[in-house]
Amino acid sequence: MFEPVNDLPMLKAEDLRVHFPVRSGVFLTQTGAVKAVDGVSLELGVGETLGLVGESGCGKSTLGKALVRLLEPTSGKIFFEGRDITHLKQGALRPLRRDFQMIFQDPAESLDARMSVRSLVEEPYRIHKMGNRVERKKWVDDLLDTVGLSAASAERYSFEFSGGQRQRIGIARALALKPKWLVCDEPVSALDVSVQSQILNLLVDLQKEFDLSYVFIAHDLSVVKHVSDRVAVMYLGKIVELATSESIYKHPKHAYTKALLSAVPVADPQVKREKILLEGDVPSPIDPPSGSAFGHRLRHRRYGETIGMDLALAEIEPGHWVAADPCCLEAEDWEEISARHSSPR
Repeated sequence: MFEPVNDLPMLKAEDLRVHFPVRSGVFLTQTGAVKAVDGVSLELGVGETLGLVGESGCGKSTLGKALVRLLEPTSGKIFFEGRDITHLKQGALRPLRRDFQMIFQDPAESLDARMSVRSLVEEPYRIHKMGNRVERKKWVDDLLDTVGLSAASAERYSFEFSGGQRQRIGIARALALKPKWLVCDEPVSALDVSVQSQILNLLVDLQKEFDLSYVFIAHDLSVVKHVSDRVAVMYLGKIVELATSESIYKHPKHAYTKALLSAVPVADPQVKREKILLEGDVPSPIDPPSGSAFGHRLRHRRYGETIGMDLALAEIEPGHWVAADPCCLEAEDWEEISARHSSPR
């Protein structure tokens, strides 16, 4: 569906779905499923940062965990450097885990408070049986220095540090095995605003130093703009728009993307931006609408037309993909996509 970023992308997902069973009754019979991720396709190029944005509950974190195989996909495929890793057993997956890691949202929860910083950062080396005691000590000290912490920090415990310092420890642990790509799951949302820019700049510097690729998850579009090459906008388990960061911010096409952008604060008090207030509630992922999910929320007059319609992403401009949804596009954009779909390929 998408033009590859490189001949062989670092990461590729095809029609990925992650559904969680809903059970009830005495015998816990499955009565439904939470469709947290419901048909996502994307690619991540070498050295690229792909931003993933959307409201809380849209499936961003679930998608990130599925990509690094912390969650088992219900269906679809995940390729790492061309190799299908979707259903690899843990024994076959363990060597590959050196190449992809995850930075979690809340370092206070992701770091074991009973372990010293040295033990936390050294743990990946022990699991993968890398180096001896002296070598591992030097590697940990070097990693802490790389993320802006002193070697003396290694003998303390994570609860003795501030939120920003704890996140630096989490980043050091994620970098220990020299991965090729990282999922950054809202790595600054739990931090003070004054600290967020420091961590973002650190991630940018580390990407250049180690030639890393990022899937950067956030709900704050101003944060994503700072670090991303391309941006994917997610709503109710699906990607509804995907384009370069510049295109998303200057020429958004989908109504949901426009609503998210309208909520981003502007530093210049002279600039007036129209706020788009979303009406209605987010549909339930247990029983999503049979047509346009966002059109259903808006009670759009054309929602009925979308029931049974193929709402897959379509390329409206070179490199700019948007859901072919008449409820969420301007009239001229819908006509452009309709003409392309109806014309012979």
